[in-house]
Amino acid sequence: MAHRGLRFGIFLAPFHRVGDNPTLALGRDLELIQWLDTLGYDEAWIGEHHSAGWEIIASPEIFIGAAAERTKHIKLGSGVTSLPYHHPFLVAQRFVQLDHMTRGRAMLGCGPGALVSDAYMMGIKAEDQRRMMDESLGAIMKLLACEEPVTMKTDWFELNQARLHLAPYTYPHFPIAVASATTPSGVLTAGKHGVGLLSLGAGLPGGNAKLAEHWRQGEAEAAKHGKTMPRDGWRLVVNMHCAEEDERAFHDVARGERLETLSYFSETLGRPPMRSENPLGDGLKAGTTLVGSPETVAKGIERLLEYTEGGAGAVLFRAHEWANREDTLRSYELFARWVMPRFQGSLTMPAQSREWCSENRSGIFGPSMNALRKAFTDAGQEVPDHIRLRLHTGKVEL
Repeated sequence: MAHRGLRFGIFLAPFHRVGDNPTLALGRDLELIQWLDTLGYDEAWIGEHHSAGWEIIASPEIFIGAAAERTKHIKLGSGVTSLPYHHPFLVAQRFVQLDHMTRGRAMLGCGPGALVSDAYMMGIKAEDQRRMMDESLGAIMKLLACEEPVTMKTDWFELNQARLHLAPYTYPHFPIAVASATTPSGVLTAGKHGVGLLSLGAGLPGGNAKLAEHWRQGEAEAAKHGKTMPRDGWRLVVNMHCAEEDERAFHDVARGERLETLSYFSETLGRPPMRSENPLGDGLKAGTTLVGSPETVAKGIERLLEYTEGGAGAVLFRAHEWANREDTLRSYELFARWVMPRFQGSLTMPAQSREWCSENRSGIFGPSMNALRKAFTDAGQEVPDHIRLRLHTGKVEL
């Protein structure tokens, strides 16, 4: 069944500043997913991190299991599972189980591991992470195919006649996507295995300008391996905050964005200032940070899609706490009400129905005016003044 249009969702790392109660922060994350499900968002991708204090979800699978019980429609994925940290057999088994328990709402996001500090603690060399991700995903795809036992041996995992004891609930398997940020390795891995793409680089310096180029690289790599990369599986990740007016939106997020930039990206991770850490500066100019009214945000999404030279399947918003809780939830609601329908075709029929009634009101509603007048005269009553005025102006309310 074809989808109704562009999908929308969030990429929940999450980002919670140190000093905030982490137990309550995890509770807010679950409540946010529930709110998005109520508003009709399509997807939520939950991160895996093990150090640095801000991105505090260590197991996306546990979070997905809890969120699935509180929601009805939204799809839930790992954003992302760091494949070098896990045996591929266990990754496949866990997500097949989630696929069954959610009745097809689970998704697997794959990556090499975003924080080098995570890999360091586990004795994984940074230069090995991308190779390990590719090897792991290859094993996972063979296991999910459920065609024959899988035997493989690498320098970090081994499979001996391995097979899943459950086939995926979703045929042929649940959605899978590879994260791509700055290097081409992510998109090449996605192409090699014929899976989706999470373009985290859409919000990085110059990232939007490289979107079409990266996609072409992925398609070429897919063709080399006899695979295809459907655009429906391409997801673009950007920052967003929506308010009734542009000025209100900027006011909402200014302080929180500065705190995140200084405390986490600069002081904790030691990254030099760049657009990804200065989204209210160059990011706004480049169109990869969308802050403003519904009209402003909608135009920003249109510009973002133009960079893809053919469109994408979904736009995901990097979940942040730049604004206070009330304004953050309000932002998602405003977007769902006034922006989302523009890209999903849900405004066409109401607009056509309204135009038809307006253009034909004389011929359609005219007879009812005469019937209204007759109803009073048949009863031997005069038409009241306020009804007479409506009859005269052609506006009748029964």
